[in-house]
Amino acid sequence: SFKLSYYNEYKSYLSRVKYKIMLAARMCTRVAVARPLIQPLASVQSVSVRSIQTTPAQLDESMENAAKFIGAGCATIGVAGSGAGIGSVFGSLVEGYARNPSLKQQLFQYCILGFALSEAMGLFCLMLAFMILFAL
Repeated sequence: SFKLSYYNEYKSYLSRVKYKIMLAARMCTRVAVARPLIQPLASVQSVSVRSIQTTPAQLDESMENAAKFIGAGCATIGVAGSGAGIGSVFGSLVEGYARNPSLKQQLFQYCILGFALSEAMGLFCLMLAFMILFAL
């Protein structure tokens, strides 16, 4: 019976809280309907729009050269990634050889393959940079 009295008090508390929330929701709804936050479009006054006249921009040679240099610089960022990849490949070779020296020949073959792929990506980035500078 002691637990039952606590349960009944809790139940009545919940019903009071529920009633207050419902009352607050009703009042907020009435306020929102009575006074809208956005004014109707009919009451908005027209604003005069002034047109802007522009002339077409002429691309001169110095801007074109600057764009080429920026593009070539962005293309050569890949060379740094190639250097990091090559370092990672040879570092893994040393680590693998230290763990299992009997796999020296197979590890070296995989290392050369990884080196070639990383270097190819670096050379591709460098070639792209030279194409931007001299072919466009």
